[in-house]
Amino acid sequence: MTKNHFSYTLGIDLGGTNTELGLVRGDGHIVSRTVLSTTKYTDFPTFVGDMVKAIAELAAAGDPATGWRGTVNDLQGIGIGAPNADPTRGCMVEPPNLKQFKGVSNFVEEFRAHGVTIPVRVDNDANAAAYGEYIYGGAKGMEHFIMITLGTGVGSGIVVDGRLVHGSTGTAGELGHNILIPDGRPCSCGRKGCLEAYTSARGIVQTYRELGGTLANADSKAIGDAANAGDSVALETFRQVGRWLGIACANAVTFSAPQSIFLMGGPTKVGKPLLEPLQASFEEHLLNIYQGKCDIRMSQLHANEVAILGAAALAEVRSER
Repeated sequence: MTKNHFSYTLGIDLGGTNTELGLVRGDGHIVSRTVLSTTKYTDFPTFVGDMVKAIAELAAAGDPATGWRGTVNDLQGIGIGAPNADPTRGCMVEPPNLKQFKGVSNFVEEFRAHGVTIPVRVDNDANAAAYGEYIYGGAKGMEHFIMITLGTGVGSGIVVDGRLVHGSTGTAGELGHNILIPDGRPCSCGRKGCLEAYTSARGIVQTYRELGGTLANADSKAIGDAANAGDSVALETFRQVGRWLGIACANAVTFSAPQSIFLMGGPTKVGKPLLEPLQASFEEHLLNIYQGKCDIRMSQLHANEVAILGAAALAEVRSER
């Protein structure tokens, strides 16, 4: 290992479609990154084995700015942001958007089986995003805030008194699976009417289709582009999504009285067509005792960096405890 005054961690953002891995220097700079297709894998040990190989390649390439190069076990730690993560056991439990990994998928045990001896820390992917915002972004200095991530699913990380909320099972904070509309759309978790079914990227597409949208191969980005170009169906789609999300945010405030709610993820990039109805709905449904005491903000970190930085920071901080 080449010596220098920086430590290096590896942050992993495990998504329903892709898994991103980033080598992170101690000053918060992502030195290099690579991507694996999550949907390609049906076997968890093979998935972890390929992650270890990818990490080895990133470590071997090192950091050109400092001259550091090393092996996987020269890193300070590996942090993983994963859906339905149980940080107390280092595992992922029946993630609704990763049905190919059934039962309990233990990252710590599997990384050990592949020769990794450094600390491996796992937390909910949205918790990792929240932690990244807390350390590097707009939540710096805040003791109370919520992060909501919109993407393939809808995740959330809740910080109260400067600490992530994990609850008795280690899995607290699944605001995306609060029931918004009783007996509504089927959700990936197996229930009906969850927030995720309406405000995730998939939910946005479904609303657009139900309203009669005719874009071929529409995804949330294409619908967002259409909304910004003035398409009436796309605009109505995001008006509805904004209203639903505003209700959910107002409900979340009654739970933990945050200073701010941060949003991140692809669908938030549409801007005004989503944010205006969201803000209006939030103010309409917010309990009067919280009026003027909580606002909605966009993440100050790039959506493609915050989860990796958060996961890496989890590894770095937890390895010190």
